[in-house]
Amino acid sequence: MSHNYDQQVHCLSNAVQDQDSIVRRGPASAVLHRDLHNAPHHVLEASGLYLLLSNKRRIIDATGGAAVSCIGHGDERVRDAIAAQVTKLDYCHSLFFSCPPSEALSALLVASTDGAMAKAFIVNSGSEAMDGAAKLARQYFLELPAPQPQRFRFIARDGSYHGNTLGALSISGHKARRSIYEPMLASNVSHVSACNSYRGRLQDEDTEAFVARLAEELDREFQRVGPESVCAFVAEPVVGAALGCVPSVPGYFKAIRAVCDRYGALIILDEVMCGLGRTGTVHAWQQEDIVPDIQVIGKGLGGGYVPVAGFLAGHRVIDVLTAGTGKFTHGQTYQAHPMVCAGALEVQRIIQAEDLVANAARMGMVLERQLKETFSSHPNVGDIRGRGLFWGLEFVANKATKEPFPSDLTVAMRIHDEGISQEDDPGIMLYPGTGSADGWTGDHVIIAPPYNVSAQDVEMIVKATSKAVVSVCDRVRDDRGL
Repeated sequence: MSHNYDQQVHCLSNAVQDQDSIVRRGPASAVLHRDLHNAPHHVLEASGLYLLLSNKRRIIDATGGAAVSCIGHGDERVRDAIAAQVTKLDYCHSLFFSCPPSEALSALLVASTDGAMAKAFIVNSGSEAMDGAAKLARQYFLELPAPQPQRFRFIARDGSYHGNTLGALSISGHKARRSIYEPMLASNVSHVSACNSYRGRLQDEDTEAFVARLAEELDREFQRVGPESVCAFVAEPVVGAALGCVPSVPGYFKAIRAVCDRYGALIILDEVMCGLGRTGTVHAWQQEDIVPDIQVIGKGLGGGYVPVAGFLAGHRVIDVLTAGTGKFTHGQTYQAHPMVCAGALEVQRIIQAEDLVANAARMGMVLERQLKETFSSHPNVGDIRGRGLFWGLEFVANKATKEPFPSDLTVAMRIHDEGISQEDDPGIMLYPGTGSADGWTGDHVIIAPPYNVSAQDVEMIVKATSKAVVSVCDRVRDDRGL
């Protein structure tokens, strides 16, 4: 079997290489790629920190895809756990059955909150998890001893991204991602300002005043829509893809919690990208001095080995449902899939056994220091922000005024492309994003290596990132005559 498999991979590699120039133009593939004119590179293999492309180039996966590969690629322990599970039980329907890996994974996740959360719900993507979390928030108010059916609204933040289903996208505040679907999106969601210190803080405004202003804005929004109509406030503790690793300032979430408590609304924290160790603690909210009512989790849960996400529900919510109908009126075909749960469980056990969250915190400080040493004086790097192993660089045309580059220059994507194609071996994968200035303009890249990264790896990542950034920004300045 091994020989046949290797032979198949060899044939695939040759076929892909033979067609590589054609595939890059798009017409040869039957896949509906995100870009029909420029199909993506083919990745043949991955191991540890590296991807191997069909053109034989090695790429440092400095972002784990979309901050997904938290223990690196190709871990045989996870592979073996998945294989062992599929030989025992491949599938069972959660409406009728549970299974050992689902129970064990949920118990591990609840225990990781030190008793703050009560139950776990496992699905296959962050978008699905966000939809489920919103539905649970609505059901909570229907199951109260004195039901509150008038609560159906949600308040989220500008520059946020909570998923691509219509429900999750409705909650999201990223203008460009919402734009073409706007007529289809729900009208029961409104948005307030993000806690973006770089873009949102007024000149000479200290942290305390900034927090007070944002809390007052949220309070006014409750009043505008009717405080008795709001189910929950939704936010990312560290904003990921939409803004590029923007953390909240100290005291922000405590002030937001006070506003929500004043009006009886829940808090849903979206930790799909920033949670489960990515920011240096198991849960990002553990650095905010609050506990959410519902917490959405995702990318770091399965580390890319399985498609998995979910949410954790707090005691406040679960106690109400337990005393009420005792049911959650929601479910999915592949909910708590045995193979998926087995893979995610092994990833989480590896993270715990190797103390990788602590390593993420330590290496995060190394990454922060090297990024600031390398880019603080760069004329087109406006902001360097993040937490743990979750860092972003925001690029600007004018550092003094924070003027973003015109969107048609696609600076972030060009930096990504430069990293992949640069002559040095290995190249580097950086996660590009746009809209960080106003929802349309503003370029950033994310750096989010695996939790088991070393100091030497971090140095290599920063050097390769610098080469890509300098190369693209120099060309852009030359082209613009700056």
